[in-house]
Formats: sequence, C-alpha cells, structure tokens
Amino acid sequence: MPTVEVCRRHGLSTATFYKLKAKYGGMEVSEAARLKALEDENAKLKRLLADTMLDNVVLKDLLGKS
Repeated sequence: MPTVEVCRRHGLSTATFYKLKAKYGGMEVSEAARLKALEDENAKLKRLLADTMLDNVVLKDLLGKS
C-alpha cells in the first residue's frame, strides 16, 4: 500500500509521516517508549526550573525593597 494511502487512512499528512519516521523509524517499541518518558521528564524539569527562576526573581525583588 502506498505511503500516501496509509497517511490518508490515518489522517496524517505525508510530511508528518516522514517526520515521525525520521524520529522513530529505527527504534524498537521499548526504545520509543523510553524516549517519550525522557522527553516528558525533560519537559517537567524545564517547568520546575522556570518556576524556581521566577521565585528567585521575586525573592530578590522583595529583599531589594526592604
């Protein structure tokens, strides 16, 4: 079955298909799951860092105004 037909059946653009293929094409399912878990953890850590940096700025402002 041609790639275009597979994409049409699943509601994907061919560009999305090839992007996902490039990212996950050579991986086993367990590797893809591990990558997804690492990406999720990375996003969580980035949010925590941003929150901590914001708290730090607020505390510095409060200390500077005293």
